Amino acid sequence: MAAVLNPRSVLVTGSNRGIGFELVRQLVGKSSRPEWIFATCRDPEGPRAQELKTLAAKHQGVVIIPLNALDPSSIKAAVARVNEKLKGAGLNLLINNAGILRITTLESETPEDMAEVYQTNVTGAMLVSQAFLPLLRKASQKSPQKGMSCSKAAIVNVSSEGGSIRNMGTNTVPWCISYCCSKAALNMLTRCQSLGFAEDEILCVALHPGWVQTDMGNAAGPAPLTVEVSVQETISTLARLTEKDNGTFVSWEGKAVPW
Repeated sequence: MAAVLNPRSVLVTGSNRGIGFELVRQLVGKSSRPEWIFATCRDPEGPRAQELKTLAAKHQGVVIIPLNALDPSSIKAAVARVNEKLKGAGLNLLINNAGILRITTLESETPEDMAEVYQTNVTGAMLVSQAFLPLLRKASQKSPQKGMSCSKAAIVNVSSEGGSIRNMGTNTVPWCISYCCSKAALNMLTRCQSLGFAEDEILCVALHPGWVQTDMGNAAGPAPLTVEVSVQETISTLARLTEKDNGTFVSWEGKAVPW
């Protein structure tokens, strides 16, 4: 029997478009859907969040929360809102999906782009994870499940094969220096989190969703993978992860990706 992803609560950052939006859409459509899906984005009132607002209006338990991963007061307010909804329960699954990409070359890369992309893709994921750690710990402590799983307590950092040092030049093209460097750093953050939170039984993984047909994916050329297939396979993969996968780098299909 196939494993089922069954967390009571999920939080997805960058959920107003692309992979983040599709994660919310598919999770809410599952028969064993989470009771709470916290969909965060920087500007819920902006035009780019309209599709998310329409989806949330149709489904109870989908809560749109403003969250700027680089603004401590915004993060604090988001944690308070989640805590209020969960009424003493913990947060089972945190998906750090928010990220940015700048198309650059070795010759054209700037310190400003490097700093901005690193801050969003690495520091943002770190700050959000730190802020929600007490709720993830609470979920782990209250769970009757043994071991680790994404249904119990987990941090999933959406990375990229672009951050794989071994695969650079084989399956990826160095057209976005800051992005690739940031994802390699995010992978290291994930590894550190997996060691730091192991005693809490919080599963931490870096996930490569594939080269997906989103605004970001298509900016680098014609992406081969639809967002629907990527997310469908990702959800199946998350359902199968256990403590043996803690601190690893996996693809949307559940295959190991080299560091």
